[in-house]
Amino acid sequence: MQFFTIMRIVGILVMSFSFTMLVPAFVALIYDDGGGRAFLEAFLLNFTVGAVLWWFCRKHKNELRSREGFLIVVLFWVVLGSLGAVPFILLEKPDLNFSESVFESFSGLTTTGATVITGLDTLPKAMLFYRQFLQWLGGMGIIVLAIAIIPMIGLGKLYRAEMPGPLKDQKMRPRFAETSKMLWQIYLTLTVLCAFAFWLAGMTPFDAISHSFATISIGGFSTHDASIGYFNSSAINYITVAFLLISSCNFGLHFALFDQLKDRNNKRKQSIFSRLYWQDYEFRSFVFIQLALFVTCVVVLSFYNYFDDPKTTFEQALFQSVSISTTAGFTTTDFSSWSSFLPILLVLASFIGGCAGSTGGGLKVIRVLLLYLQANREIHRFVHPNTVKPIKLGKHVFSERIEEGIWAFFAAYLFVFLVCWLAVIACGMEPFDGFNAVVASLNNLGPALGSVSSNFTQVPDAAKWVLTIAMVCGRLEVFTLLVILSPVFWKD
Repeated sequence: MQFFTIMRIVGILVMSFSFTMLVPAFVALIYDDGGGRAFLEAFLLNFTVGAVLWWFCRKHKNELRSREGFLIVVLFWVVLGSLGAVPFILLEKPDLNFSESVFESFSGLTTTGATVITGLDTLPKAMLFYRQFLQWLGGMGIIVLAIAIIPMIGLGKLYRAEMPGPLKDQKMRPRFAETSKMLWQIYLTLTVLCAFAFWLAGMTPFDAISHSFATISIGGFSTHDASIGYFNSSAINYITVAFLLISSCNFGLHFALFDQLKDRNNKRKQSIFSRLYWQDYEFRSFVFIQLALFVTCVVVLSFYNYFDDPKTTFEQALFQSVSISTTAGFTTTDFSSWSSFLPILLVLASFIGGCAGSTGGGLKVIRVLLLYLQANREIHRFVHPNTVKPIKLGKHVFSERIEEGIWAFFAAYLFVFLVCWLAVIACGMEPFDGFNAVVASLNNLGPALGSVSSNFTQVPDAAKWVLTIAMVCGRLEVFTLLVILSPVFWKD
């Protein structure tokens, strides 16, 4: 294990991350409402930690193997989440203890959106911006950003460990740095378009930029206690829904679209735009799931006359079904009080989440689709035991290795969920509240039902640490974290 090489790379990454503290410090300078000094102190502390790690290991530049890549990813998220808590600790407003500060930092970085802070409308703009900025950085993955801007430190091995879903095995470009740059160009373009749309719909420039960060990253943090409901705007609600759906799609599809549109010799750009996504089975399944949830919400809310008019029913059903199922967690109304089984349905839908290779959480649509196909095959085998029926989508046949991996991932996900659920109950939470807290954390959802329907202030500090681990497991898709806990990982 190349420990010194690992420490050198982590040091460089931490130094790079420390410069993000200067952005909220600049925001504090603009609005002059406090917080600037705390972020400058945080910058100096984080930069010093990174510089020390780099200095003592600067001569170690050995080539990384895959397992070192996994260890760097886990170490980086743990170190980054811990150092990201420094501003929360230093600032007097909000007044958070150590556990709450770490929880808030990891919640932002993992794009979970669970918060222990109340009174957001009165907080300094620098703090509000920092929370949103953390989510935006964590959305695509700071490791991938580092691959794009610091290709000379040899981080190609990290790509497979950090990227979610099929992107880790998809060679969209021969060089990792080029792939990462393209992904971040797409990510930044969507963020700018989202912010511009919010501004045109009536948000202030500060709110528009802040909420575009949380929307494209599918994070769910807001600068107001009432979340998106603060604006009371149908236009803003529909804009949020549109960009949440875009961000929930596999970024590999966005990559292919941008790549084809950049090809000036391609004469079929319109057909590519209209057919590229629909040819993808995961995308079609995702659309079907969203439509099914939306229609179910409309029918049930209309049956119980929960809202006064059909227009409000349509809008609220669309917004909340998309927001919760994609694991964003924005709210415009208290969906936990909705009629019948809808609240539980939406929370359980977060287990599916977005498409693989998106900024959403959950199991991912492609895995759920493959689980369904495998279950359907096993039923067929019961009737026809001697039939050979491979799992395939269209013309693509999945190998037994992929099928085994899907079930292994599902089992690991369920195992982590049950362990965390028992742990938070042991920490003093009620079983129902603990269930919802773990669902919200492991699926990177944010709000759920019960005592965590709006914030996590009532969660015991010990349980916050358990939920923080669940957030990291969800963000790294379980296996990346579990693999370093395996004894075989440490054997040469």
